[in-house]
Formats: sequence, structure tokens, C-alpha cells
Amino acid sequence: MTLFSAFRRDIERAPSVGWKRFTRWLRHQMPTGLYARSLLIIILPMVLLQAVVAFVFMERHWQLVTQRLSMAVTRDIAAIIDLIETYPQDDDYAEITRIARERLELIISVEQGTTLPPPRSKPFFNILDEILSEEIVRQIRRPFWIDTVGESKVVEIRILLDNKILRVYARRNQAYASNTHIFLLWMVGASLVLILISILFLRGQIRPILALAQAAESFGKGQKMPENFAPRGADEVRRAGLAFILMRERIERQIEQRTAMLTGVSHDLRTILTRFKLQLALAGDKPELQGMGKDVEDMQTMLEGYLSFARGDAEEDVGKLRLSDLIDRLSLEAELHERAFSSEIEGDDEIMVRPNAFTRLVGNVVSNALRYAKSVHVEARHRAKWLTITVDDDGPGIPENVREDVFKPFFRLDDARNLDASGTGLGLAIALDIARSHGGNVTLSDSPMGGLRVTIRVPV
Repeated sequence: MTLFSAFRRDIERAPSVGWKRFTRWLRHQMPTGLYARSLLIIILPMVLLQAVVAFVFMERHWQLVTQRLSMAVTRDIAAIIDLIETYPQDDDYAEITRIARERLELIISVEQGTTLPPPRSKPFFNILDEILSEEIVRQIRRPFWIDTVGESKVVEIRILLDNKILRVYARRNQAYASNTHIFLLWMVGASLVLILISILFLRGQIRPILALAQAAESFGKGQKMPENFAPRGADEVRRAGLAFILMRERIERQIEQRTAMLTGVSHDLRTILTRFKLQLALAGDKPELQGMGKDVEDMQTMLEGYLSFARGDAEEDVGKLRLSDLIDRLSLEAELHERAFSSEIEGDDEIMVRPNAFTRLVGNVVSNALRYAKSVHVEARHRAKWLTITVDDDGPGIPENVREDVFKPFFRLDDARNLDASGTGLGLAIALDIARSHGGNVTLSDSPMGGLRVTIRVPV
């Protein structure tokens, strides 16, 4: 590829790159809420329409009306000048003054002199001054001086004749469309009323969607739904709300069925294990039966762990839990294991979770760290929307290629770490299940301390 072709390609790509950057910037500036976006959809077209209408009105109607009025006033002044120059008059021009006052609604006077006042400074925006001056130049073609500046209701015009000056006073609304602002006020006022009605209507339409989102978020976190939740709003929102209620009822029925099944299974299996223990006790303390007794104890531990994992503490209600109390409990456990323990809490101390389940979640992670490491550091950050708990240790860690597998039930690491004290391989699976029931997650990574970092992140 030659240098010229490369340069040409860059030039062709420049507009597309600039457009992508502009659209990316615009997306970042736009609001993310449905209510705000809906308001923009209504307000922006209305504002653009008003801007176009106002521009066309100012450019066409206002200017045209003012031009015609100024043309009429200038024509009357030109007729008065013709009368003064064509017909002999008295020294005070009483008759022409009367005709101008009664027929043309102009106050005139003829004064001796040949000098006009110096031109006044032109305003930045005064359509009357511009148009009236153009009409005087076009129709009268004589030196003149006008005063249209200020809020006065009278416009003064001075025309230089041969050896005298014609002084004319005209009402401003005779040469200027002075009631134009009424149209603008009506347009803006009507738009504000329409926007207010749109806001009230949108609030009524958006509220059911926000209620549905809140109910789904609460259900996803394992919390109870608002008691007053019911499908409302448009047909599509009602159908979505009804579908969510039916889905929630199906999930709750499945949880109830699973709980009932697990209760029956646990009862039957515990009965059999109790019989085994009784038979071993009756058989006496024989060396050949010690291995069987150990197998029965392991089976009992595995059964309790599995039932606890399958049950998931989903039936527990949401309540308040103090992070400081949880850290104190973990600190006592570290003292029992004779391990170095440090902690840090940032943000509000109280959180809204399922206390027993969340305590078990953090306890499982910290207990595993205390078992395989000499030093453990726990850091809790409670922000506006998320609670993040980071557990770092200096233990052997978990290989990166099996970090996803350790979340599977009954997966065990023989030569590294095992999250469950009994070795059932359910510790991390239970922790992940509890975190997800709160709407969060558990992730593993390398720790700055040299071991494993476990990050627990749940919404609050």
C-alpha cells in the first residue's frame, strides 16, 4: 500500500470515526432512566418545533408586518411633505397639522433650521429602526434622523427639507408589530401546559414499570416482594407483571416441593444411619468395626452438608446484620486457630441481608482461609449500592485452571485446599449459592499476600 492510498484511507475514515466518537459521547450524556428518556422524547421535538416556528415567525411574519406598517407611516409622511411643498400654507402650517393629526394620527411640526441632531447609536437588535430607515430612504430620499431607541410608545422622525425641518411623532405600534410577543407567550405557555400534562401522564405510566422492576429486584435478592404490588398500567406492563407473578409462584412451589422432599429424605436417611450406629454400639468396641464406624460418621457429615447445601437457607427472612459483629465472630475463630487476623470496615456498619445465611457465607470463606493460611485479612466496603467483602490470605491458594470447578458440589482439592471441614467439597458451592440468592456473586483471584483472594459482592 502506497503512502497516498494510506492517507486517502485515513481521510475517508475520519468522518466515520468522528461520528462514532460523537455518538459515544452523546450516549454518555443521555440519561439512563426510562422516565427521563421518555420526557426527552416528548420535550425535544416540542422544543425543536417551537424553535423552527419562532424562527420562521420572527423571520417572516414579524418582519413582514413591521415592514408594511413602516411603509404606511413613511407614505403618510411623504404625503405631508408633498402638501407642504406643493400648496402655499400659513406660517404655522395649521391646516396640514390638523389633517395629519385627525386623518393620519401623526403629530407634526415644521421648524426653521438646516441642521439635524447627530445620529444616535444603533441598538444591537431593533427591527423597527432598520426597516423604518430603509423605507424613508426609499420613499422620501431626504436627510433624516429617527429615534426608535428605548421603551417609549412614540417614535420621533425628523426630515430635512429645503430650509426647514419637518418633525413627526408617530405611535410605535403604527410602524411596528408590537403585539408579537403575545403570540410567543401563548406558544410558550401552551407548551409548558402540555409538558406538565405529559409529565403527569408519564409518571402514571412509568410508575407500574418501576414497581415491577423493584419487585423483580427484591425477589432476585431473596427478599419479600412489596405487599401492595399488583399489575397496573398499560396492557403490556400488566402482562409483564402477571407473567412475573406466575413465575414467582412457580419458583416458590418448586422450593416448597424441594424442601418437603429433602425433609422426607433426611428423615429416612437419618433413621438408617441411626440404626447403623446402634448396631455398631451393640457389636461392641471391636478393632475391625472402627473403620465402619468412621464411615458412618463421614456419611452423617456428608448428609448434613448436602442437605444444608440443597436447602440453601432460602426460607430465612431478610433482616439487619452488623458487620462489626460478624468481624468479631471471625476474629474469635482466628484466635482459636491461632492465626493472625486483621480487618477493615468502610461505610455503614448495618446491612440488610439474611443474617444466618450471610454469616455462613462469610464464615465458610474465612474458615477455609484460617485452615490453610497463617495470616488472613478481611476488608468490607459498604457503598451506596453494593457490599464488597474481600478475604486475603497467605496460604497455598487455588490453581487458576480449577477456580471455576471448585464451585461445583462435591469437587475436592486433594493437595491444596478444601473449603469444608469434613471434606465433602460443598463449602464453596454453599457460599456461591447463598451469594447468588442475595443477587450477588463470589469470585476467586490471586491475593497480594501471596495466597488466595475471595471477593464476595452482593447488592444492598
